Amino acid sequence: MKTLDYAPSRVSDCEARTVRTVLLRLIPFIVILYVFNYLDRVNVSFAKLEMKEDLGFSESMYGLGAGIFFISYFLFEIPSNLIMQRVGARLWLARIMITWGLISSAMMFVRGPYSFYALRFLLGMAEAGFAPGILLYLTYWLPVRHQAKAVAWFLTSTAIAGAVGSPLAGLLLKLDGTAVFGRVLAGWQWLFLLEGIPSVLGGIAILLLLPNRPEQVKWLSPEQQHWLNSEVQADRERLKSVGHTSFFQAFRSPTFLMLNVIYFTLMFGFQGINFWLPTIVKQLTASRDSLHVGLIASLPYFAAMVAMVLIGRHSDRSGERRWHVAVCAAGGVLGFVLCAVTNHPVVGIAAMALAASAIWSTLGPFWAMPPAFLVGTAAAAGIAMINSIGNLGGFVGPYLIGVTVDHTQSYKAGLLLTATSLMLGGALTLLVKRLSNRQHAASNGESNP
Repeated sequence: MKTLDYAPSRVSDCEARTVRTVLLRLIPFIVILYVFNYLDRVNVSFAKLEMKEDLGFSESMYGLGAGIFFISYFLFEIPSNLIMQRVGARLWLARIMITWGLISSAMMFVRGPYSFYALRFLLGMAEAGFAPGILLYLTYWLPVRHQAKAVAWFLTSTAIAGAVGSPLAGLLLKLDGTAVFGRVLAGWQWLFLLEGIPSVLGGIAILLLLPNRPEQVKWLSPEQQHWLNSEVQADRERLKSVGHTSFFQAFRSPTFLMLNVIYFTLMFGFQGINFWLPTIVKQLTASRDSLHVGLIASLPYFAAMVAMVLIGRHSDRSGERRWHVAVCAAGGVLGFVLCAVTNHPVVGIAAMALAASAIWSTLGPFWAMPPAFLVGTAAAAGIAMINSIGNLGGFVGPYLIGVTVDHTQSYKAGLLLTATSLMLGGALTLLVKRLSNRQHAASNGESNP
């Protein structure tokens, strides 16, 4: 039986130059955009340090509000990606960024749990389709064999947002009591107001700078454009014989359904870190200074940035996906368990750095899997569905952790619950045999129904 492991073909000079140019031209801009995106999505984790007391929220109220974002995200993700396929990436991604930036700033007007839930729901609706839209967009610009490192570089933005956003949030919270236009705002209100503005500006930048397709740019030579379009089209033609071209075909595939479940388990842990790391750091260090908490909370994200790029690059070079995801998931399990059983701040932070590095490192290899057997409409809808179903884990995870914190007055049980979810995800990844065969065949130009 064939496996996903294969010896990558020799890279031509034109291929090397083209891929390098595409990565350098697109990835830095996309990373900046997604940093803005993620700041607006998870800044609520730092706002919680003050707004929870100001507004009288319980831990489970916060967990529900943090997670309800993913309900609307789930509902509108597939329609969003299908619309992007019709109207083009530039227009649709710009719309997403501008609307979510405005709604993120409007979070400053939260007055109680219901307005909190409503605005988080609207934020998820506005943002739906951005991440899978970018993932779909990258399939227009790179052959399948180069996508893991591209996705890993793109998703470093989520770690950068944590690394930069944590101390930034700590600083903005210190604006507590500062007035604007004669009105005194709390620190958490300043946090929402100021961090929403860059997203609006980013949306305008997309309209001006983001190309829709390779044939529209001047920074690729005719030779490079021909090579790129030929390779991407060749991938699509090969995938038509071994993969799915319609969403309904994909939906009937056990492999596709399993990928949805796997991503759910990964996002359970991923969003658990995003929404609870400041609280965990605060309890571990017994610190009341928001900037101190922010600086320490940035350390796991720095570790994740380095790890995910190295793992994504290794996955592309080896051509292997499943074991990269499974081993990294196991590393996340170890990190969460170590943090749950220790009260030592240094050991606890190191354990969270391990967990963050491991979970973030699953993303590049994981997102290289769907394009190996989805093409056309199936790719647009399928990638969106995997992301949206998976991100329901972003609702379930924060909410269940909040419930356990309310009942136990400790985050430790929540960490063990998260470790269990990751253990399941890693085990399921190793069962994706059919996908391995198809990706091997597609990568080598074979037909393997």
